[in-house]
Amino acid sequence: MKHITIVAGARPNFMKIAPIIHEIIKQNKILTYSLVHTGQHYDKNMSGDFFEQLNIPHPDINLNAGGGTQSEQTASILIKFEKYLNDISTDLVLVVGDVNSTMACAITARKMNIRVAHVEAGIRSGDMSMPEEINRIVTDSISNYFFTTSKLANEKLYQLGFPKENVFFVGNTMIDTLLLNKSRFKKPSIWDILKLVKRNYIVITLHRPANVDEENNLRSLIHELVSNSKGIKIIFPAHPRTKSKLDKLGVDHQNLHVVDPMSYLEFNYLVENSLAVFTDSGGITEETTVMKIPTFTLRDNTERPETISMGTNLLIGTNPLNIGPAMKNLFNMKPKNTKIPELWDGKTSERIINKLIQVL
Repeated sequence: MKHITIVAGARPNFMKIAPIIHEIIKQNKILTYSLVHTGQHYDKNMSGDFFEQLNIPHPDINLNAGGGTQSEQTASILIKFEKYLNDISTDLVLVVGDVNSTMACAITARKMNIRVAHVEAGIRSGDMSMPEEINRIVTDSISNYFFTTSKLANEKLYQLGFPKENVFFVGNTMIDTLLLNKSRFKKPSIWDILKLVKRNYIVITLHRPANVDEENNLRSLIHELVSNSKGIKIIFPAHPRTKSKLDKLGVDHQNLHVVDPMSYLEFNYLVENSLAVFTDSGGITEETTVMKIPTFTLRDNTERPETISMGTNLLIGTNPLNIGPAMKNLFNMKPKNTKIPELWDGKTSERIINKLIQVL
């Protein structure tokens, strides 16, 4: 019997590890696992209901390592995860994505001579101003096994000299979770309150500092979205910090509705029925590609190029003046011949666990 320690640091991480845990349970007695929540992000929506709604197991431990600067947070995770590993016996640490917890726990494990598997390995934006890019590079540089979402990620790892026998193209665990829960998407309360109509509203999500921390840029982004929307409703589930910035800036438009963050099932109901999404999130572009919802990414780069080459995503940059032409494109858009990327089929976690059983 081999034991895996699975690490999650933020809410999206739990979406990625949930199907992996389901597959371990399904395999029954071949592997055992423990789930560590580093506490990197405090999220009031991550209550007991969050875990039960998505059938995600409660963590075995919360390290409560959140808060502080990037360095303070990383240091806290390093110290607390080391203490945790000293108290247990594990054969492998599995990390996902690109948050600080991913990098910190990978470093800790390898310094203790414990093998590391990285899920979502090999993706790159090429933008070293993003903390996530640094986390990806460091995590990949010390991992033992690499599970990738695309063949392009495989090629990147081969170019960097990683052994091909340790690189596995398996697909996307986020899509496992999406497809598993698609039939359970839940109409949010704002649907009836705002009298929303399918394909007659736009969803916005913004969280990157370049878009929300610089007040003039945030004001300009919202102004351009509203000015070019032809009056259709714009729904903006916003973090309280972003909402307070909008209030401070006096941003108030009749068709702009800034609402509280939603649960996973509610948010994806909103997205699935929208006309389009404007976002700076990489993960959302993966989900909209599978849901075939037109998406415009407010970034100058992306670590998920397959959402552009095959999917519904269009990279429009961070200049607010690019929004007008994008909106014009949206309203005049003919159906695009999109495809779902290879192995984004809901069976990624099965492939991951089968490979881990082989290597362990």
